[in-house]
Amino acid sequence: MKFKRQKALRVAGIFAGIGGFEVGLERAGHKSVLLCENDLAAQAVLRKHFKRRLLITDVAEIDAVPRDVDLLTAGFPCQDLSQVGLTQGLNGKKSTIVSHVFRILKQIQTPWVLLENVPFMLQLHRGAMIDYVVRSLEDLGYKWAYRTIDTRAFGIPQRRLRVFLLASIHGDPASVLLSQDAGPEDSIQTDTPPCGFYWTEGNNGLGWAQGCVPTLKGGSTLGIPSPPAIWMPKGHIMTLDIRDAERLQGFSADWTAPAEQVATRGCRWRLVGNAVTTPVSEWLGMALRCSPASEPNDACELNVRMGWPKAAFGGKGKRYAGVVSTWPVNKAMTRIDRFLQFPCRPLSRKAAEGFYRRLMASTLHYPSRFAHDLKRHIDHSD
Repeated sequence: MKFKRQKALRVAGIFAGIGGFEVGLERAGHKSVLLCENDLAAQAVLRKHFKRRLLITDVAEIDAVPRDVDLLTAGFPCQDLSQVGLTQGLNGKKSTIVSHVFRILKQIQTPWVLLENVPFMLQLHRGAMIDYVVRSLEDLGYKWAYRTIDTRAFGIPQRRLRVFLLASIHGDPASVLLSQDAGPEDSIQTDTPPCGFYWTEGNNGLGWAQGCVPTLKGGSTLGIPSPPAIWMPKGHIMTLDIRDAERLQGFSADWTAPAEQVATRGCRWRLVGNAVTTPVSEWLGMALRCSPASEPNDACELNVRMGWPKAAFGGKGKRYAGVVSTWPVNKAMTRIDRFLQFPCRPLSRKAAEGFYRRLMASTLHYPSRFAHDLKRHIDHSD
C-alpha cells in the first residue's frame, strides 16, 4: 500500500473541553492555535496547559477561524445524544450547538474538520443527528467519513466507544480514517475479577467490564461525581482516584487540578468523563500525517433505512458503509488493577448497600462470587 506524507496542520478547537483533541494532535506533530470553551473549570485547565494559545470563551463570538487554520475540531456536547442523557437529539439545546461548526465553516472552509460524539447518535431517532451532520457537511462541499473507535484498542483499560467523524474539502477522509484495521483481540470473557462496574446502576445494567472499567462518565444526572467501582482480584470493592481517571483518558495525573481554582474537586470527574481520549486523537493525528493514497476497497452502498453502521463514508449524496472494526490498532491492554498508580478508596457502605439492594431486586446476570464479595464488603465496612 502506498502512503503519502502530509504536512503538520494548524488546529482550531471549539468545544475544546480540557484539550483531549489538542493534546493528542500535538503529540502527532500538529499545532493548536485557537481554543474555544465556555466552561469555567475547563478554561482554567486550558489556560494552565495551553498558555500561548488564543482562548475564546463563547463560540458565538467566532465569526470565522483564521485563514491559515487547516483543521477545525469539535467534541460537541453529548448530553442530548447519550443513552444516559435526555436523548432529545435534534430537539435538545446542547447537542444542536454543533450548528456553530457549520456556521463557522460557511465563512471560511477549513481543509479538514474533525468531530467526536457518542455512538448512540447513530441510533437515536433513527440516526437523525448523524444524518443532519453529514448533510450539513455535504452542503458545504465536504467529503466525510466516520468510525466508532474503542479506547481499549490503544492498550488503555477503559471500554469507551466514541464516534469520530473526519471531513475534508480536498482530501480523502475515508483513506485516513478507515484504512487501518486490526480487529478486536480474541479473548475469552470470564466472570473473574478484576472487573469494573457502575455502582450507581443495579436495575437496568452494570456497565460490566472485564479487566477494565466501563466508560468514564461526566457524573450523575444530579451532577454528583460517579466514578466506576472495581471488583478487585482479592474481592475488595474499590473506587478510582481522579488521577488514575485522568490517566485512563491519556492525560497526565493532575491534569485537571487547575479546575479546583474555580470549582469543587468533584467537577474534575465531569471534565475527565466528557473529554476526548488523547491516544485516539494522537492516532488520528498520525493518520492525517501519513495516510494511504487511496480509499478503502471494502465498502458497500449504505441504506440508512436499515440503520447507520459503526463506520461509513460519503460525499455529494453518495454514502457507503465501511467494513472495519472499532479497533484500528490492537495494543496489548494493561489490566486495570495493574494500571492504577494511586490508592483506591473502598466503596462506601451506604453506596454499597444501596447498590446491593438494587442488584438483588434485578434480573441482571452477575457472578455469584461477586455478590458474595459485595456482601462481605458491606459487612466489613465502617
